[in-house]
Amino acid sequence: MGIYLNPGNELFAQISKNEIYVDKSGMIPALIEVFERWNQYVCVSRPRRFGKTVIGNLLCAYFSKGCNSKELFKNSIGSKDPVFEKYLNKVNVIKIDLNAEYQNIEDRENFISIICKRINKELANEFPECKIDIADDLPYNLIYIYTQTKEKFAIIIDEYDILVREVVSGNISDELFNKYLAFLNGLFKNSTLQPAITLAYLTGILPIIREKIQSKLNNFTEYTMLGSNGLAPYIGFTAEETKAICDKNNFNYEECKRWYDGYKLENVELYNPLSVLESIRNKKIQSYWGQTSTYEVISDYIGMNFDGTKDEVIKMISGAYIDVNVTSYKNTMTGFKTRDDVFTYLIHLGYLAYNSKKEQCYIPNREVQVEWINALKICADYSTTNKIIEASKQLLEETFNGNEDAVAKSLDESHIHVTSNRSYNNEDALHCAIYLSYIYALNKYNAYREIPAGKGIADMTYVPVLPDLPALIFELKHNEIAETALNQIKEKKYYDSLSNYSGNLIFIGINYDEKTKTHSCKIERFIKE
Repeated sequence: MGIYLNPGNELFAQISKNEIYVDKSGMIPALIEVFERWNQYVCVSRPRRFGKTVIGNLLCAYFSKGCNSKELFKNSIGSKDPVFEKYLNKVNVIKIDLNAEYQNIEDRENFISIICKRINKELANEFPECKIDIADDLPYNLIYIYTQTKEKFAIIIDEYDILVREVVSGNISDELFNKYLAFLNGLFKNSTLQPAITLAYLTGILPIIREKIQSKLNNFTEYTMLGSNGLAPYIGFTAEETKAICDKNNFNYEECKRWYDGYKLENVELYNPLSVLESIRNKKIQSYWGQTSTYEVISDYIGMNFDGTKDEVIKMISGAYIDVNVTSYKNTMTGFKTRDDVFTYLIHLGYLAYNSKKEQCYIPNREVQVEWINALKICADYSTTNKIIEASKQLLEETFNGNEDAVAKSLDESHIHVTSNRSYNNEDALHCAIYLSYIYALNKYNAYREIPAGKGIADMTYVPVLPDLPALIFELKHNEIAETALNQIKEKKYYDSLSNYSGNLIFIGINYDEKTKTHSCKIERFIKE
């Protein structure tokens, strides 16, 4: 057992003993199918704190000859698959946590050569019969060991893209980066070495950078936030896993869903594991993922303000889905040419989610929305948006007090702000205007659009998640009168949809006049028995 070569299973064993543990061993048979049937070169990219490192430790515990993990995986989901025993502790693993190595090494200019020498030293100890020269390059030594012993290797590199991010930020020299490219090329674009590789498994925040290293890694199959095929359920918590955790810990799943759900890959709903676990440990719903980075990532890139960026951002803040072309982005951190490039980059970072069927992006949940709101506060171009957001708290109070003029005036401003002249009169724009005007209410309410209600469909319904708050039901009309909208709520009994809710309701009828481009409002209270 070595540090890099054939590590033990202690890291995964420690995780598996945690009070809250989600069994992701189903990843193992899914990955075996990938490298046996399709490609042994795999790159998985996910946002930070999404469970990439945990899966790397799981794979290491499974493949490594440096430990016996049979008991550790006993009764696990993955162990029930017939293929599970095939590679269990039968492959030589080389595991590198590239970020940890980079952060902890003093001589960064010789970072790559130092790691290679350390691995070569462990190879020499593990295979003394091969008489390894630690001065030789790592790929040659792996090829030589394979030709002499037929021993194969699984290479697991966590955060492979750390040096890519560092060179773009100007924190490392081009010389070091070129050494890294040569390192990748030697390991993964070497046809002589390929028979010795059972699996090459890379993880990173970003997909493989086309401009920088694609030529070195273009033989990899990628699993990203745009699409992950059969591996989608294994990195991040699924809805079923999250609900089970909440139920076991007597925690409000619906609130957890509202704050941390929203990512969807191949019909698999995914939650950020960090946020779910921290909320349960602390018994408090709030933004945890945002504490691990800075919202300036958002402000820096939307501040580029390519044509249409601002309009589309405002729509997303207002709850809309936006068309996006994800094919033009080169997976870089610089050289953005269009708003589509910016939005695709933010999808990979987790600040946006992607609907592959509709080819649209959106803000996935309340936690991420908080980060967007914080980012807009420091963007001068979004001063009007910030003004509406800041006024939304007072608007909720005015609604409770039945101030119809205040609601109408707020919608006048929001409606102009969230739409263009071409789409000003469509119903989606009015929905977005309400969502933006009442954005503060999302701290206390779940907002639903066009849900079946009574004898029809309610346009917007806000259901409180905190006690002693009234539910809000909105009905929207065009070129009529607000009283008509209000009467429709009552006549069609839209409140019947709130089957699990009783108490105070507020009915809000809104009419939009296309000629004057103004709104009128009628408010009425109701008690639901």
